[in-house]
Amino acid sequence: MATQTAGPSTEIAEIPSFTVTFIVRRFDPEKDAEPYWEDFDVEMYATDRVLDGLHKIKWDIDGTLSFRRSCAHGICGSDAMRINGRNRLACKTLIKDLDISQPIYVEAIKGLPLEKDLIVDMEPFFESYRQVQPFLIASSKPDKERLQSPEDRARFDDTTKCILCAACTSSCPVFWTDGQYFGPAAIVNAHRFIFDSRDEGAQVRLDILNDKEGVWRCRTTFNCTEACPRGIEVTKAIAEVKQAVLRGRP
Repeated sequence: MATQTAGPSTEIAEIPSFTVTFIVRRFDPEKDAEPYWEDFDVEMYATDRVLDGLHKIKWDIDGTLSFRRSCAHGICGSDAMRINGRNRLACKTLIKDLDISQPIYVEAIKGLPLEKDLIVDMEPFFESYRQVQPFLIASSKPDKERLQSPEDRARFDDTTKCILCAACTSSCPVFWTDGQYFGPAAIVNAHRFIFDSRDEGAQVRLDILNDKEGVWRCRTTFNCTEACPRGIEVTKAIAEVKQAVLRGRP
């Protein structure tokens, strides 16, 4: 008669959880005269992100909480917000990287018109982006593709990473006080084409940025570089555009 022997235990250890307090800056234009802070206690895991916490609040506690998000993997750039006073993507900010012994403060990014809760009007941001003509300008039409050496491609590689999340622009104190300033993101996207050897519109963009609301408004505080979730050296790119305005594209 066959006998069964006990195999290795398949019991899975329980993943520890803990309570995290989120303090969210709320605003509903239909009923609130001014924004206010509201706190929520949420059960979280160390591997969760701030975005997961906001989902739990919206799905399980208060369905009126409003925020933007799409891919949830740091590519679309739609969930930029201020977390504990710093511009971050909610989908890339892990709970374990924050001090959960203290509440987590979440609010909308600054410098853009507040629409509701964590949602701002992005139109002024995209208007600046459109003004720098962020597309390839070329008079010739190639038979197949426009060839470029690896060295020429590397010249603007860093600024191709921008996901238009507005984290850099909305961290800029000049942009907070003067909404007419183009802002770091627009200049970064201009840089991407100004230094592209295939492009013929560099001087057009340099003339646009050589304006009182252009690159000369930058005060080199490095807020934008610190805020960028893609690690772009934003301040360096702005400095290179300034040099190009003075000396022409190298």
